[in-house]
Amino acid sequence: MISDLFRKILSLLSFWSLNDLSKIINKDKKILSIIEKKLNNIPSKYKNLKDTHNLFNKKILDFIREKNLKNFLRKGFIQKMFFVHNRLFIFKELQELKKDKNWPLYKKLIKEDNVGNPVRYFLYPRSSGNKINHVYHLSVLSRELKINLKKINKVFEFGAGYGCMARIFSKINNKVSYKCFDTYLVNLIQFYYLKHNNLNVGFNKKNKFHLISNTKEINKNFNNTLFIANWSLSETPLKFRSNFFKLIKNSKFILISFQENFENINNLKYFLKLKKNLKKKFQIKIIENDFYKGNFIKKQKHFFFIGQKL
Repeated sequence: MISDLFRKILSLLSFWSLNDLSKIINKDKKILSIIEKKLNNIPSKYKNLKDTHNLFNKKILDFIREKNLKNFLRKGFIQKMFFVHNRLFIFKELQELKKDKNWPLYKKLIKEDNVGNPVRYFLYPRSSGNKINHVYHLSVLSRELKINLKKINKVFEFGAGYGCMARIFSKINNKVSYKCFDTYLVNLIQFYYLKHNNLNVGFNKKNKFHLISNTKEINKNFNNTLFIANWSLSETPLKFRSNFFKLIKNSKFILISFQENFENINNLKYFLKLKKNLKKKFQIKIIENDFYKGNFIKKQKHFFFIGQKL
């Protein structure tokens, strides 16, 4: 595909920024053996996913079975879903972070790890485009609601990618309780990434970084400090989203990123309705993303849905 080729060409801009994978290689065998034991009874298809995401999960399964995850962030199909790298809009986000009074914190948070062999951002090689992007989203939350990110101690993330935001919060607050909701196979990628970063991660609710793939495992009365969903909730069927309404309502803060339309769903209409449903208990802002307008193939408006309990 043209987008895959474009992504590959952009990654070459960082050819001179290499990651040290020696420590990852030394620990890899032990972590992969744990993951291998968990590859039983995996559903071949998830009823609540679009075909695009079922195909992605099939690719993830095949990839995990190859037992070669040390370069997983170099794989095009993973980058397409989880990892933005050398895009110019990232530089604009970086400039905004540098102008912010919290830049000393953000500078620490965007420092990239070597796990997964991420593409370093060609204009700021100590980080990656993806990590800058995630921290920028948190800066919008902090700025708009005037909150101290260090006081966020309970997080539920819907669609946690490979664990990038969870890793960021491990640096913000080392006592954070973090729940990553995703498909089971993506949970395994999160386990690999977070375990290599020496975090207490697993499928038991006692783990500080708790991996969840089944809605039945969710305690909808769990009082989160923050509910977060970056282009994840907005890419699921409308009926499935209803499973998380109570969880959102029980959170103190909300940070959701979404595109105006996804396939046949008008997301802007959906989130305007959600804002109306929450208005008695929350101060809600829907803010257009100033920098991200999609890619060169498909341009459209993107938004932040930000809320604070009254």
